[in-house]
Amino acid sequence: MQPLEDYLEQQRQRVEAMLDQLLPAPDAYPARLMEAMRYSVFAGGKRLRPILTLTAAAAVGGDSEAVLPAAGALEYIHTYSMIHDDLPAMDDDDYRRGKLTNHKVYGEAMAILAGDALLTHAFEVLSSPPLSTRFPAPLLQQVSYRMARASGSFGMIGGQVMDVLSEGQPVPLEVLEYIHRHKTAALLTAAVTVGGLLGGGTPEQVQALERYGHDVGWAFQIADDLLDVEGDAAVIGKQVGRDAALAKATYPGLLGVEPSRQRATVLMQQGIAALADFGPAAERLRQIAAYIVARDL
Repeated sequence: MQPLEDYLEQQRQRVEAMLDQLLPAPDAYPARLMEAMRYSVFAGGKRLRPILTLTAAAAVGGDSEAVLPAAGALEYIHTYSMIHDDLPAMDDDDYRRGKLTNHKVYGEAMAILAGDALLTHAFEVLSSPPLSTRFPAPLLQQVSYRMARASGSFGMIGGQVMDVLSEGQPVPLEVLEYIHRHKTAALLTAAVTVGGLLGGGTPEQVQALERYGHDVGWAFQIADDLLDVEGDAAVIGKQVGRDAALAKATYPGLLGVEPSRQRATVLMQQGIAALADFGPAAERLRQIAAYIVARDL
């Protein structure tokens, strides 16, 4: 088995090629919108969510090539969320992945519209021929439902709303957990369950992937909280200390650094344990879970 870093890079390149292929051409009209969309989509990043989709499909014995468009759709949703998250009305960030954020380059109005376009384009991709000619309509409907649910008011947006409302407020642990499980874990859970569904996984396998995604996604956000406290801006590509500056609800802020690290480790271990029945086929998913929690900490 090749080293995890090599695997992640290989899969990242596959995802990048598909993202480029599925987006409108750079010279399509209106060109300014297409440029703004592509700017954030190709601003860098490890592509962990689409890679998890491909890896989950492989873990259940499916063809990862066939699920690439769905993985790309998920990354469009993730990119839209970051564009909007960086806006002055939200986190007001100037840099993302070491580059100026979308609104700093194209203005707030175009950044909002570029995010809107990417979200809409994701669901266009899910109903387009690369998938609709390969998979039955009821299965694609289930995939679209899971992505929409994970992205909307019962998922990522719901978590983001509570994140905004909690700024500067004393937040109990259950609210902080709600924010983490919805703002970040929901979309990561969708990534692996969509891979399992399109890969032909059994209901039991998809349920196990769902548990894995929930716990690992939760650990992912705790690790992000820790990076904001202890990370190196030159390494993570954005300002550190922003959570404290905005008085955001975070695990380190509520529980402290070491208990937060321990909580992330426990969640990662729970996620890995959910894959016990997969055997060696899920080894990459186990490796990615450990990598997510250990990154730069």
